[in-house]
Amino acid sequence: MSATAVVYEVEDPATARAGGPAGDGGEVVVVRVHAAPAAPGMPGVPGPRTFCGRDTFAMRAAQPPPAGQPGPTWYDAGYADRVCPACDDAVGTG
Repeated sequence: MSATAVVYEVEDPATARAGGPAGDGGEVVVVRVHAAPAAPGMPGVPGPRTFCGRDTFAMRAAQPPPAGQPGPTWYDAGYADRVCPACDDAVGTG
């Protein structure tokens, strides 16, 4: 399987590309966690569509785990209740 990038569907897509907290000091609220094939030759950078078919443009890319320290799942355990079931099935952990 090719490399996978994790992306967050956020409550306010306008803040997604900022790469962090919203400009007014509020935190970005993650609504759903998706997985996408990584862009060719760019590990960790999501391609244009998630495994479930959603557009990644307005989503926020997750920070990759530290090298040599992968977790038990492809997503951050703190977001387990927001994982997209179709993406989870595609990645193979569901």
